[in-house]
This record gives sequence, C-alpha cells and structure tokens, in this order.
Amino acid sequence: MNYNVVGDISIINYITVSGALFMIGAYGILTNRQNMISILMSIELMLLAVNINFVAFSSYIGDLSGQIFTIFILTVAAAEAAIGLAIIMQFFRDKGTIEIGNANEMKG
Repeated sequence: MNYNVVGDISIINYITVSGALFMIGAYGILTNRQNMISILMSIELMLLAVNINFVAFSSYIGDLSGQIFTIFILTVAAAEAAIGLAIIMQFFRDKGTIEIGNANEMKG
C-alpha cells in the first residue's frame, strides 16, 4: 500500500493547493484592510487551507483524528462567520458603511 498517494493525487499536490489558498487569504488580509467582508472571507479561506492539510495528512498517516478536528474547525468557522456577519450588518445599520476606518468609533 502506497501512503504517498491519497486516492490518485499525491500528498505534495494537496500541500501545494493548501499553501496557495493560504497565501491568497493572507494576501487578501494584508492588501484589503478597508473592507470588513473581504477580510472575513480571507480568514475563511485561510481556515479552509488548513483544513485541506488536516484531511490530507490524516489520510496520509491513516488516522481519522485530523478529519475529526476538521469538522470542529468547520463548526467554529461557521459560527464565526455568522457572528461576524451579524456584527458587520449592525455596524452598517449604524454607520452606513463597512469600512474599517470607522470601526474605532464602536462603543459597547
């Protein structure tokens, strides 16, 4: 049994795709600091890149713990997206914009 191959795709291909997705997410955060929604999408993209690594290495070593951990990460990411979007919607209702420059005016 060849463990260097997950299905018909090599583990190197999974790492390459995951690294590319992570770098796209990091680039999105670093270059687009004005829009809250694009930052939230970039964070989600980075989390999905990490999940690809967990699933690929879990299958590579023949253990299910990485896949179970991925389910927990997806659950937390879904909750984070829902709460983040709710905060952004409330901010838009109050300020009329979703630019981060106005976020320092938020008070609890």
